[in-house]
Amino acid sequence: MSTIRFNAIKETFNRKPVVIDEQGRRSELFGSNVFNENAMRQFMTKDAYQSVMDAIEFGTKIDRKIADQVAAAMKDWALAKGATHYTHWFQPLTGATAEKHDAFFEPLGNGQAMEKFGGGQLVQQEPDASSFPNGGIRNTFEARGYTAWDPTSPAFIYGTTLCIPTVFVAYTGEALDNKAPLLRALQAVDHAATAVAKYFDKNVTKVNATLGWEQEYFLIDKALVYSRPDIALAGRALLGHSPAKGQQLDDHYFGSIPNRVMSYMRDLEIECMKLGVPVKTRHNEVAPNQFELAPIFEEANLAVDHNSLLMDVMEKTADRHHFRVLFHEKPFAGINGSGKHNNWSLATNTGVNLLGPGSTPMKNLQFLTFFINTIKAVHDYEELVRASIASASNDHRLGANEAPPAIISVFIGEQLTRVLDELEDVSKGKLSPQEKTDLKLNVVGKIPDVLLDNTDRNRTSPFAFTGNKFELRAAGSRANCATPMTVLNTIVARQLKEFKKEVDTLIDKKKLKKDEAIFNVLREYIKASKKIRFEGDGYSDAWEKEAAKRGLSNNKTTPVALKAKVSEKSIELFEEMGVMSKVEVEARHEIELEEYALRIQIEGRILGDIARNHVIPTAVRYQNTLIENVQGLKDIFGKDFKKVASEQMDLVEKISNHIAMINTKVNEMIEERKKANVIEDAQLKADAYCEKVRPYFEEIRYHCDKLEMMIDDELWPLTKFRELLFTR
Repeated sequence: MSTIRFNAIKETFNRKPVVIDEQGRRSELFGSNVFNENAMRQFMTKDAYQSVMDAIEFGTKIDRKIADQVAAAMKDWALAKGATHYTHWFQPLTGATAEKHDAFFEPLGNGQAMEKFGGGQLVQQEPDASSFPNGGIRNTFEARGYTAWDPTSPAFIYGTTLCIPTVFVAYTGEALDNKAPLLRALQAVDHAATAVAKYFDKNVTKVNATLGWEQEYFLIDKALVYSRPDIALAGRALLGHSPAKGQQLDDHYFGSIPNRVMSYMRDLEIECMKLGVPVKTRHNEVAPNQFELAPIFEEANLAVDHNSLLMDVMEKTADRHHFRVLFHEKPFAGINGSGKHNNWSLATNTGVNLLGPGSTPMKNLQFLTFFINTIKAVHDYEELVRASIASASNDHRLGANEAPPAIISVFIGEQLTRVLDELEDVSKGKLSPQEKTDLKLNVVGKIPDVLLDNTDRNRTSPFAFTGNKFELRAAGSRANCATPMTVLNTIVARQLKEFKKEVDTLIDKKKLKKDEAIFNVLREYIKASKKIRFEGDGYSDAWEKEAAKRGLSNNKTTPVALKAKVSEKSIELFEEMGVMSKVEVEARHEIELEEYALRIQIEGRILGDIARNHVIPTAVRYQNTLIENVQGLKDIFGKDFKKVASEQMDLVEKISNHIAMINTKVNEMIEERKKANVIEDAQLKADAYCEKVRPYFEEIRYHCDKLEMMIDDELWPLTKFRELLFTR
């Protein structure tokens, strides 16, 4: 075993769980480092508090004088908590979060100083925007950009810094972040859904999109990561032979959580509680060293902020426990990858989940309205939904045997399928709400009535209804939830807007009663969106053929999938709903294509480096040992040495062949990279990396992995899968 690999494994085995002080009940810790309503009441004036609450509830602007009062209260609270700095915390188009810390400290002269933080510093700042992705919105030398306070997401303290969630925009006003388009999409769905909800309850004045994400991840010992350049730099193993035991026995799923991991999870949960992230669930996932945590659902903007914050907290907490978190969707070949399921619904300010089937006909009609409109929205924009979860890393996971395929379909379950089939069947004559919307389940026998999910779960479905919400299962674990949530809320907003227009037309012009008009429109939507519904095995070849017959897209790679974002249909959608301008849409498209090409480029460079500087030299060293052995046998046995040394000679030949193939394929890959690098068009460049460069990865890996199984374990320089995945 190589010295580096031996020392890494030795250090791993010597790890001991970090002892965590639970610090009391979780409920007492919850939100203690968040400038929430309770903190605002304590530190703000009545006028300032009401102004912030109005901004949150109704979107009203906060006066600059009031902003000064809010800033003063926020500063006093932060200083009382031990904060020394503040930052505008934002989410640029890198997929990560960004922050620039400024001290509260302000010199006054004459050797004196004070802590200062005013409304101007709270509401707006001007960070250097020159190095953030912009997609051609502005020139590189134009560095001006603005962060602006988002009062709907509360400020929080992390470490000794007051973090203020903000949007990030260019000098010319275009969004340069993930939050701004999301806020616009949430406003659009609020207005559209509220207008439709008033058909059923006049008291509804606001509808919030809700989100509950499920974060899957791998934990790898930090020392072992340092022995793997591919994992350290690309977040995944670019080569490595599958271990004899992987996840075949399903013994890791929901199994007993290892002590070191449990210690990490407890520490993480304490941090989350302080930051107001309502984590609820933790468990082992299917693959070895894979885990999951999930919170209670929240308003979508806050949920997105919390997930982005969580990923940062996870990495910092892991470092204290000598772990490295891997968010890559497929860090290890041969075992499950990681997703980030987005559970989405709509909730009114009257406390009603609009996707929750009710016990009365009218409530069920309301449910069916939002349920069917959501299906219709996904049907009409299925390629855009696919594009919203596209990335170089997620391409490895989609369609594998633990993730949905690239074909977008909707699963609703047997019972709801029957309901929609009945509504669609016009041969039965006029449909009454009483007859056709009673979804109450009756349990036969002595067992009392219980609330059952009206659908089973379909793990192969990318968009599944799960009882009272839709679950977008296709999103990847490293993704920012804002992107798919912006798309989903935008398409649903547009669909509800169109629905209301059609219903009102039937009521006004054809003089139909409201319920009858609603049923007529819904029936047409059921027919029009039927092809998107699929209840079977999404992994099967038969479904791929069936989907093609139905006219559904099957965009398997990111460069192909992303084209839907800049289609005339998509641009018209975003502009109509006020979510993004054409310039913003096209900029994001270019950024995502550039990121794709760069990630493949980086992985290609890493793989070439490892293959030539680690694998081939090790193979040659072992081959020399074999040659010496063969020469010694020849000296001993003379003419008969071939009989005795046939195995060694065969191995020498096989090693030579694999070395030759690795060297040839690496050279060919480099040549294709050179060709791709001179392409200026972002789409063509991404296509070249996808179609010309990426295919070499598996070919090079194949020969490297074969050598791993041939070469003496003591010589192999890279930590193997069995050591990465099963070392505690």
